[in-house]
Amino acid sequence: MLYFCCDEYRRAAVKAHGSLNGIDFLEVDPDQKSLYVHFIKDLDSKALIQENIRIEGGERIPNISIDNITIGTKILTVRVKEPGDFSTYTLRLVKDEKEPKRIDKFDPLLRAVDFSFKVNCPSDFDCRPERICPPSPAKEPEIDYLAKDYDSFRQLMLDRMAVLMPQWRERNAADLGIALVEILAYVGDYLSYQQDAIATESYLGTARRRISVRRHARLVDYFMHNGCNARVWVQVRVKDDVADNEEVVLKKGTQLLTTVPGIEKRIPSSSSSAYNQALNAQPEVFETMHEASLFKPHNQLEFYTWGAKECCLPKGATRATLRGNYPNLQPGDVLIFAEVISPLTGETEDADPTHRHAVRLTEVTPTEDPLGGRFPDPENGNDDPVSVTEIAWDREDALPFPLCISGKTDDKNVSVAFGNIVLADYGQTINDELVGIVPKPTIFRVPVPSKESRCQEIPSNPIPPRFYPRLKEAPLTHAIPYNSNASAYSTMHWLVKDAIPAVNLTSKLHNKTDSWKPKRDLLNSKPDSREFVVEVETDGKTYLRFGDDKNGLRPSTETEFTATYRVGNGVAGNVGAESITHIVTDESRIKEVSNPLPARGGIEPESIEDVRSKAPAAFRTQERAVTPEDYAEVTQRHPEVQKAAATFRWTGSWHTVFVTVDRLGGASVDEKFANKIRQHLEKYRMAGYDLEIDAPRFVSLEIEMQVCVKPGYFRSDVKAALLQIFSNRILPDGRKGVFHPDNFTFGQPVYLSPLYAAAMAVSGVASVKITAFQRQGTPSLEALDKGFLSLGRLEIARLDNDPDFPERGILRLIMEGGK
Repeated sequence: MLYFCCDEYRRAAVKAHGSLNGIDFLEVDPDQKSLYVHFIKDLDSKALIQENIRIEGGERIPNISIDNITIGTKILTVRVKEPGDFSTYTLRLVKDEKEPKRIDKFDPLLRAVDFSFKVNCPSDFDCRPERICPPSPAKEPEIDYLAKDYDSFRQLMLDRMAVLMPQWRERNAADLGIALVEILAYVGDYLSYQQDAIATESYLGTARRRISVRRHARLVDYFMHNGCNARVWVQVRVKDDVADNEEVVLKKGTQLLTTVPGIEKRIPSSSSSAYNQALNAQPEVFETMHEASLFKPHNQLEFYTWGAKECCLPKGATRATLRGNYPNLQPGDVLIFAEVISPLTGETEDADPTHRHAVRLTEVTPTEDPLGGRFPDPENGNDDPVSVTEIAWDREDALPFPLCISGKTDDKNVSVAFGNIVLADYGQTINDELVGIVPKPTIFRVPVPSKESRCQEIPSNPIPPRFYPRLKEAPLTHAIPYNSNASAYSTMHWLVKDAIPAVNLTSKLHNKTDSWKPKRDLLNSKPDSREFVVEVETDGKTYLRFGDDKNGLRPSTETEFTATYRVGNGVAGNVGAESITHIVTDESRIKEVSNPLPARGGIEPESIEDVRSKAPAAFRTQERAVTPEDYAEVTQRHPEVQKAAATFRWTGSWHTVFVTVDRLGGASVDEKFANKIRQHLEKYRMAGYDLEIDAPRFVSLEIEMQVCVKPGYFRSDVKAALLQIFSNRILPDGRKGVFHPDNFTFGQPVYLSPLYAAAMAVSGVASVKITAFQRQGTPSLEALDKGFLSLGRLEIARLDNDPDFPERGILRLIMEGGK
């Protein structure tokens, strides 16, 4: 064939012709000496003779001789004397001298066929001959590749046009050619800016967009947070005319508003004119995080002091008693203890607003006081018992200050407990907002034919459209999920990195709806996971990024998305106490709402500058534990750990890492705390290593001092001051005692000089002499002579001077002088 074509029109035309015939294809016998030539039509027995067959070609073995031929119905069998080489041969029909017109019955283009004798030999490649028609290479024009702006692009094109069209010399701005050149120069200038912008956003140190910085930081395992909304404990008071046992249900998501002048405390519904009027004033909007059951007796609960006056709950208290029986008060309910009048003046205005504290109850036990009827007047009272409710709360919620309960003469309660407490967080819900519809593809990849597909129709390959929708309202709320089992303290304290975006998407395609959930990233998402990533810009605008069918599912064309999300984030929600005064509800039994405590926890999104400074350092932070030093360092990252030490031991079948922990405040290493540490270390430990959490090895000290008291000072007063200074407690002025547990840790020596300095600093001390300085029960003068007491790697010094536990260290003071 002269040409390589993709159609079979010639063969079809020959087949339809009345007299013409032609070669269809050729087969080579495995012995390589028989060639089977297939024709389009049936052959006459005298259609061809041996002289009409010629085999051309060959490199090593040319001039292949034909032995004989055999004519079949449609097949001509040609026997050759010897097989050819690996090159391509051509079998051709030629004229013979006796009857030249014999081959006129064969089409001129179908009188020859190319073949190879070695077609049946093993090969790693296709035996089909390659017929490629490559395009002519384009000659690159000589242009200035330094052109980057409008002026340079315009001049570049004018210079090129002068080469291609020297007869065109028009430079008038009104000329059509100049207009086209300037339009293209404008497009080039814009694309050049885009290239520069992309180059700028390609590096953490130069990126200007917050989304770009967030993605760069993620590559080094640093998660840029988007801030967090605030939380607040609110009290929802029930009207006085409601029965004591009548339950009032407050729905989850009930809106609460900060004070708006001229608006009722209870706004009937979110569709009322009063609600719209309130929103026009732009108050801060909060929403309740859980459903709550409200009861009138819980509006205010009084403490019961068993008839005593001038009582207070001490700092660190975890139990109290309430006057009355509260059958609907349950463990898990939250109460807020609040000072409502001043213990000094008895006036409400003088109450200390900082003396308010929230606790989540862990125990509620009804009981009674058999002498309660005699109080508050023991002489004129009766012997009727009084119902009492004992309550307890978690140690995490222990009182951070002494709470005055009652005064000396006034019968009013100085402090009370507020019930009907509900947790609310900052943000307003936007329902069913149309985010967008996935567009149809408008850009297609240029098809590139291959040698196999040159004669096939190449289907269009669309480029998936960019679907990167933006939420209409901002800023998007990022919140911590509510945990009803957490203590009141834990509920209001969290890590900002755990906040998740408050947005849910619903997709609709061909009457089928699906839900999509937000994720921090899509690196671990499966190809069919309906997940997306929330990306927030510096101005607060929120964009939604979807998967690519490898990491997360790519939305199908024409899919419609609607979003339900919340708006409100950052420090704007950190409103003060008594700021929330409106509730949006149709429940007429609700009287009012207030927040006895200020809202807290609102944090602004992390800035680009902070990420640039923190991300490289975070990348260098080791996130695995291999050596004992690694285990110690990782353990010390826990907020309750002061110091840690680790030891590897072979326990018979595997290695075990024994982690010895020195807790802050000298707290004991109990099973609960040990489980916390195991959980903390789990993601760092090496496979095949077990973990054991140990308590420190305390070394009790025995110290004896001879103290000379200055004249005019009482020995007892000076001794009391010394015992306080050398105690293991926090002093009234906030300082730590000399032997406070946080002053000593593993292997830390105990020196004599700080002891002398502490004793001499006490008012009334004239001189001090330490006569005993040793491990308890081990008499020795070595430490006294050296001036310090050495301790082992896992040992910690301890001196509690507690008569109930004398084995925990003893301090003896021999007082002389004074009076």
